[in-house]
Amino acid sequence: MQSHDLEYHSADGTRYVGFLARPTAATGAAVLIAHNAPGVSDFERGVAGRLAAVGYVALCADYIGNGDVLGMEALGPRMSPWLEDPARIRGPMQAALAALVAQPGVDPARVAAIGYCFGGAAALELARSGADVAAVVGFHSSLPVNRPEDARAIRGKVLIQQGAADPMVPPDVRTLFEAQMNAAGVDWQMHLFGGTQHAFAVPGSEAMGIPGVAYHAPSDRRSWRAMMDLFAESIDQDAAQAD
Repeated sequence: MQSHDLEYHSADGTRYVGFLARPTAATGAAVLIAHNAPGVSDFERGVAGRLAAVGYVALCADYIGNGDVLGMEALGPRMSPWLEDPARIRGPMQAALAALVAQPGVDPARVAAIGYCFGGAAALELARSGADVAAVVGFHSSLPVNRPEDARAIRGKVLIQQGAADPMVPPDVRTLFEAQMNAAGVDWQMHLFGGTQHAFAVPGSEAMGIPGVAYHAPSDRRSWRAMMDLFAESIDQDAAQAD
């Protein structure tokens, strides 16, 4: 496996610094990873490494810019416009997708986008923009429910994985998201993990001291397996040949 920082730019010239991990032998399948809100950290780099170890070219998208990782004081003002209108994240995500598909050995028809926390919303907004992604996976994901008609632009399969005790994505938001997915005819599924709070897939997240935020090892393991199952039927070689 090889890995390194990857600099790329959006159409408006904004500089981004992601993290690319490549398997020893690329199969054509690739995964775009949208980070937790603060920025690309060792956690996301570890996810990219795990994916590369099993054959996927993986890029951690930097949607903050310049590879920055924001502290809590800077995070709020930066996130506020995106929370008000998640569609604003599409430009940075489209730039990252372009950087990923430009890599040697990547088949543009076999790309998945995954995301954690607000990164899940970023991955969904990429799909809602009509981008050619074969699968989308959100872990303890924010769920964009504005502009419900945009869900009709989603081309790939969607898997949302949430803690049933996550106070940041309450049941009424999940229900609204479900209705929008059904109305748009999306091939979607949602896994709810009992006794599980926000950031369940991020080891040590409870150290943040935020109520409702805690790592949950069983849900972490189960959600990873569910993601790999989705990849098997969407971006892996046998699935591509079957289609």
